[in-house]
Amino acid sequence: MANLATVLARETHEGELYDVLPDGRLRCYACGHCCPLPNGAIGVCKVRFNQDGRLRVPWGYVGGVQCDPIEKKPFFHAFPGALAYSFGMLGCDLHCAYCQNWVTSQALRDPAAVAPPLRVTPEGLVRDAMRLDARVIVSTYNEPLITSEWAVAVFKEAKAAGLTTGYVSNGNGTPEVIEYLRPWVDLYKVDLKSFDDRHYRQLGGRLEPILDTIRRLHATGFWIEIVTLLIAGFNDSRDELMRLTEFVAGVSTDIPWHVTAFHGDYKMREPVNTTAEMLLAAAAIGRSSGLQHVYAGNLPGQVGNLEDTHCPGCGDTLIERNGYYIRDYRITPHGCCPACGAPVPGRWSDHFEGQIASRPFRPGAIYNLQVGVKN
Repeated sequence: MANLATVLARETHEGELYDVLPDGRLRCYACGHCCPLPNGAIGVCKVRFNQDGRLRVPWGYVGGVQCDPIEKKPFFHAFPGALAYSFGMLGCDLHCAYCQNWVTSQALRDPAAVAPPLRVTPEGLVRDAMRLDARVIVSTYNEPLITSEWAVAVFKEAKAAGLTTGYVSNGNGTPEVIEYLRPWVDLYKVDLKSFDDRHYRQLGGRLEPILDTIRRLHATGFWIEIVTLLIAGFNDSRDELMRLTEFVAGVSTDIPWHVTAFHGDYKMREPVNTTAEMLLAAAAIGRSSGLQHVYAGNLPGQVGNLEDTHCPGCGDTLIERNGYYIRDYRITPHGCCPACGAPVPGRWSDHFEGQIASRPFRPGAIYNLQVGVKN
């Protein structure tokens, strides 16, 4: 039986995010590593490779499909209550010891991570999303930047069908990949994992490409929300959180910042689980740095009003949540506070369209995603 790397090497297509260097190597621009690849070489991501002078990239499969409340992504300022049809491929350009999606992200790096690919077409994925009344389709579960050519193929179909599109990403981008995605991606969540370059190098990356990506995403009009998983002894010092949140506020005080609770996973079991008190303290630092929209996640019902969206003008509660469940929605059709009229930054519907699901689920019917018809 062929191993996973051999199988995935067949599920490829010629890429677009690369140049040919003067010495014949290929320079890949999908992520911040910008790997220079001689013939036969594989990138840091383990899924992009040089085959006879052409860059081969993942194509035509998914490692998993799931329907999520959009709040799980988390996007709190984009179509609250919407269903996000979520798909992912395999591979990642980082190797975080605490990864919660390691079965897909580390599938070619860790022999214990096995997620067999399912062949699909862009049309089949979009038809399935429409069947389930999804409002948004999201590339997630692995690192979407390294599979951007496939995501764009899916998102072209999605936009033609009227769907909103999104990335859930580590943000380790390049100017080239951001420009490539700009016409096709509406929403972009970045994991800002730390504000210390030494910590990023432990995870297999560098801090500066992530910061540059955040600046570029905001400057070019993506709707961006940022998440920091708070880990005791890793990124929870007051100094680091102040520098991190001051950076985000320096890009825009309108960017929502989600500080979320860590629990032991994958290869990182030793740090204590994040407590509600730790989240509250971090959130207070974010507010003191000037951020208008600070949220605390992964501990529903334990963090006071830090699951709710408040008016940046008068402070009224506009969206009340418990976990992923929308309890109340009061934003006007024009995206404003009904009490004081202040605009609320985000991407809003004309009205609250209800909530299809307040927890994740896998599509119930077995569909042939290659042609979008039921078996």
